[in-house]
Amino acid sequence: MLWSLIKILLFVGVIVAITWGLGMLLETSGGVRVSVANTEFTFTPLMTILGLVAMLAAFWVLLKVIGLLSATFHFLNGDETAISRYFTRNRERKGFEALADGLMAVASGEGRTAMAKAAKAEKYLARPELTNLLAAQAAETAGDSKKAQEVYKRLLTDERTRFVGVRGIMKQKLAEGDTDTALKLAEKAFALKPKHEDTQDVLLSLQAKSEDWTGARKTLNAKLKHGSLPRDVHRRRDAVLALSEAKDVMLEGSSIEARETAIEANRLSPDLIPAAVLAARGYIEQGKPKYAARVIKKAWGAQPHPDLAAVFAEIAPDESPEARIKRFSVLTRVSPEHAETKMLLAELNIAAEDFPAARRAIGDLVETAPTARVLTIMAAVERGEGADDAVVRGWLTRALSAPRGPQWVCEKCQNVHAHWAPTCAGCGSLDTLSWTDAPETSVSMPAGTAMLPLIVGALDNTPDAPAAEDAEVVPDHEVIVVELDDDAAEKAADQGQK
Repeated sequence: MLWSLIKILLFVGVIVAITWGLGMLLETSGGVRVSVANTEFTFTPLMTILGLVAMLAAFWVLLKVIGLLSATFHFLNGDETAISRYFTRNRERKGFEALADGLMAVASGEGRTAMAKAAKAEKYLARPELTNLLAAQAAETAGDSKKAQEVYKRLLTDERTRFVGVRGIMKQKLAEGDTDTALKLAEKAFALKPKHEDTQDVLLSLQAKSEDWTGARKTLNAKLKHGSLPRDVHRRRDAVLALSEAKDVMLEGSSIEARETAIEANRLSPDLIPAAVLAARGYIEQGKPKYAARVIKKAWGAQPHPDLAAVFAEIAPDESPEARIKRFSVLTRVSPEHAETKMLLAELNIAAEDFPAARRAIGDLVETAPTARVLTIMAAVERGEGADDAVVRGWLTRALSAPRGPQWVCEKCQNVHAHWAPTCAGCGSLDTLSWTDAPETSVSMPAGTAMLPLIVGALDNTPDAPAAEDAEVVPDHEVIVVELDDDAAEKAADQGQK
């Protein structure tokens, strides 16, 4: 408000000063007399001032005309001038408008329109680092992969756009299924920009698929170094890769190196069950059963698992069933209410032929979690206690259609795996397999859930069927496979219902 008042006052003051000055000039006597070719011109003071102003204006116009002629001469000669800059700005304006329209067309999915706008932008701008990128994206949107690849190759020639070109061709190779070429391009892109998170993920995934565990661990360390991976996630995935590396070393026959790598994997992630199993076996080979038991106990506390029980049994393979029950109390006391602990204790008592104790150990799992393994254990208990074949068949019939219980399931695609693997066989994701209940539609029976000790008896009603007391006790961790034809299955189902 104050500033507006000041400006008004200044404007009024200037008008007053000009008016006063003109009035003074009009009242001033005399003037200026100019003689030209014997002709005299007399000018009043006011006319003199106005004449000087007109001469200055004419001189300024003359200078501008001379500058325009000079600029025209230099423009025609190819030099940079104001005229050339004017046309350049006009071309840039049209080029950037075409570039913006092309980007909008790509975002809208109009590939052909985007390609036309990219060509127009290239015509006006002559900026290939911008227009080639738009042209490649437009070609991909239009489904012209050949054109897109040609443009990406042109981007390789410029150091500023080389990474974009490599990454673009890499994505095309991935879409085509050429993972070998894509892996090489991912390594090149990673070398150009090691901090680029998407490139890190693609390279890590391709290295895992190609089972390049050493290279994958280096990429994983780079993700940690550049801050694109939390430290706890890094430790877990590094353990997964170290475990996979140990298995490869084991296949090559270098047992000492495999043991060391497995122990390292277990140290990185003690709750990783396959790492604990492999590390425990390494300690057993070294003659260190206490270390093996410590590893298994720690992993069992995190997640009870039949593979841990299997390797715990390998510590003392020749012990009696009674001694095994006593030694396994180290595990069964850790999580006594866990379903895996109850099934393990029941199986141990079956092996010791203490069937009432096995029934007590299985507890209420028949009602709360009637999985195939639980029902098969109950069939073994009934057979051991001398129940009729019809009762045993009834339990086994229920087991055929019962849920399979926890399995190795991918957290992303829900694909069920018979064995643990570092990557999902379905979606290729790294470290997504977890020991959990599978979807109801899944029927895979992994080897890890194999019933441990079961009593084997003939299921057909033949006179030479062995009695319960003569039943054979199967050693720990053997898998019992019962095959029934259609007629036998229907008969068993009817008897089980009765």
